[in-house]
Amino acid sequence: MTAAVYTPPHYLPRAAVSATAELIHRYYQAFNRADWEAMLACLTEDVAHDLNQGERQVGIDAFRAFLARMDRSYAEQLRDIVVMVSEDGARAGAEYVVHGTYKVGDEGLPPAHGQRYVLPGGAFFEIRDGKIARVTNYYNLQDWIAQISA
Repeated sequence: MTAAVYTPPHYLPRAAVSATAELIHRYYQAFNRADWEAMLACLTEDVAHDLNQGERQVGIDAFRAFLARMDRSYAEQLRDIVVMVSEDGARAGAEYVVHGTYKVGDEGLPPAHGQRYVLPGGAFFEIRDGKIARVTNYYNLQDWIAQISA
């Protein structure tokens, strides 16, 4: 019987990890400035956007429409952002805390009257050719509804 020999995985240079981390930070910095064009510049033309507890939207035009809806109904800042990147730089995750104000009622949700909320959230990303090809966002919708309904 021979002993198994551990072979470490092939690691790409740290540059791939650093470039992905920088891209995700740039994306969130643009979000916090409400600089939608800078956010869109971080995305591929065929970006897949998985809405929290909702459908997948594909394409930069769909993402632009999503941002317009968000801008109309919410004023948000992300704080305590932590970005984690895979060894090859092809995937990333982020954890953050959303500090927001519900400005105008959003379709299918309770009415808005300036309610404030603080909510943990997270996102997963796929990276292709130096841009974000997929964004999947998660937060606890029931917690958000409880906060704005109080």
